[in-house]
Amino acid sequence: MPELEGVRHHYADVRGVRLHIAEVGEGKPVVLLHGFPQHWYGWRRLIPLLSGDHRLICVDLRGFGWSEAPARGYDTDSRVADVLALMDVLGLDRAALIGHDWGAWTGFHLCLRAPERFSHFLALNMLHPWPQHHRLMPQSWRFWYTALLEQPLLGRWVLRNRPAFTRYLMRKGVADAAVWEPRVMDEFVRSSQEPDRARAGEALHRAFALRDIAKLLLGSFKKHRLTTPTVIMAGAHDFMLPPSVLSGGGRHADDLRVEVVADCGHYLHEERPDLVAKTARQLFSEGG
Repeated sequence: MPELEGVRHHYADVRGVRLHIAEVGEGKPVVLLHGFPQHWYGWRRLIPLLSGDHRLICVDLRGFGWSEAPARGYDTDSRVADVLALMDVLGLDRAALIGHDWGAWTGFHLCLRAPERFSHFLALNMLHPWPQHHRLMPQSWRFWYTALLEQPLLGRWVLRNRPAFTRYLMRKGVADAAVWEPRVMDEFVRSSQEPDRARAGEALHRAFALRDIAKLLLGSFKKHRLTTPTVIMAGAHDFMLPPSVLSGGGRHADDLRVEVVADCGHYLHEERPDLVAKTARQLFSEGG
């Protein structure tokens, strides 16, 4: 496991799955949920900037990092249930929330299902649940790579046997590939290649394709309102989610803002951890 100064590692049994948690700092709790293909170590640049005045709880979602990888449970509802159950185990009645990519998608649904549990939400590089179809559909070609990852057996085979594909996605995801330290990229590629992790990566993408996309197209989320104060940070050069698709969410939220970061891509916490930390501090200091 990668080492990071001050980080404490422990495990919790949640809904029949053993989840790994990397924890650091003292103060008001903040739950951090990683995206694909990362795990808790994806927050290594943000941790030193926020741990001075916050208790950071970096969760390895089921199937990733050092959490167990069962055969099932990679749909959004299951991830939401995992996180809420973990908060119960940790004795967290309420916390702030930071999520990236899949972790941010999970974060939106956590705030919709249990708004009383989350004071604020910072979403990095992720669409809100109320996209405008006329803006999103012309950009759907950007998700071409998910067609490989979501296919039964093929997705896990690609992740296990074609590490260059994972490296390509990570390099494509930043405006300047020099952001990635070779040892860091190696760690995320290595983790994604493990048989159980590769199967989990495939299952994650397939569950979204089979369940969430249909709900988005049918407008199923329009009956829900986001009451948690939320900021979406978007990279101006995000290869997957250009900022143009992030409009329209304000009609379904009490306080939802979008901030676009110039010269950045899909990994804002890697490219601009300083700005992410600044935005988090400002958001968390607001009433909520």
